[in-house]
Amino acid sequence: MRIVGIDTSSATASVALLEDGQLIAEQCHPGSTAGHAAGLTGFKSNHAEILLPLIESVVRQARISLPEVSGIALSIGPGSFTGLRIGLSTVKGLAYGWGIPIVGVSTLFAQAARVGEFEGAICPFLDARKHQVYAALFRKRHQELGRLTEDFLAPVEGVLDEVRGATGDMPCLFIGDGARRYEKLLMDALGSKARLCAEDSVSSCAAAVARLGMARLRRCEADDLGKLEPVYLRPSEAEARRGNRI
Repeated sequence: MRIVGIDTSSATASVALLEDGQLIAEQCHPGSTAGHAAGLTGFKSNHAEILLPLIESVVRQARISLPEVSGIALSIGPGSFTGLRIGLSTVKGLAYGWGIPIVGVSTLFAQAARVGEFEGAICPFLDARKHQVYAALFRKRHQELGRLTEDFLAPVEGVLDEVRGATGDMPCLFIGDGARRYEKLLMDALGSKARLCAEDSVSSCAAAVARLGMARLRRCEADDLGKLEPVYLRPSEAEARRGNRI
C-alpha cells in the first residue's frame, strides 16, 4: 500500500510517501531548519505555489505515478486557515481527477505521532497567535499513542493548567512551533516535567499523517470527498468581524 501524506497546516509544507509503512520519499518547504536558522519565526511560505511541485517531486523520487498510490492522507487542522484551505482544495482536485481515496487526519494527532522513543504525555503546542495555542494531550505507552483530551484552542496558561490536571507526575513532551515560542513560560510553569522536542530529531508531519492515514485506509475508512472540511476551532478574522457587526 502506497500512501501520500500532506501537511499544509503551518508555515512549513511537507509531503511524504510511504509504502507498506516504510518512508520512501519526503519533501519539506522551507527546509526543516532553514526558517529557524535565518531567524524567520513568522515566515510564511506560499503553499499555493509549492504544494503541487512538492507532491510531484515525492512521487518522482518514488519512481511511480500519482494514479499508482493507494490513497492520500491530509492534515485537516487546526492550523493556518489559508494553508488548510489550499491543502484540502488541492487534494480534492487530485482525488476527484484520479479517483484516489483520501482521509483527513487531525494535525495535532499527527504532531504527537511524530514522536519516536518516548514514554509519557505528549502535548502538540501550535501557535495560534494572540497568546493562544492549538493543543491536545496524548499519552504514549509501550509505543501506543492514546488521547487524553480532544483538540482545543486556549490561552497558553489554560493549556498548562490542563497539562497539570491531566498528566500527574508524567513527563510531558511539547512539540510544535508554540513550544519554541513559549519555551520559557513552559519551563517556568512545569520545571523538569516539561520536555521540548527537537524538530530535527523527528520525521515530518506529513510522514506522520501518511502513517495515520494508512491505518485508516487499511480499515477501509476513507472520507467522503464532498463532506471533508478543515477543522479551524475558531472563526476566521473575517467571520469574527461580521459577527461583531450583527
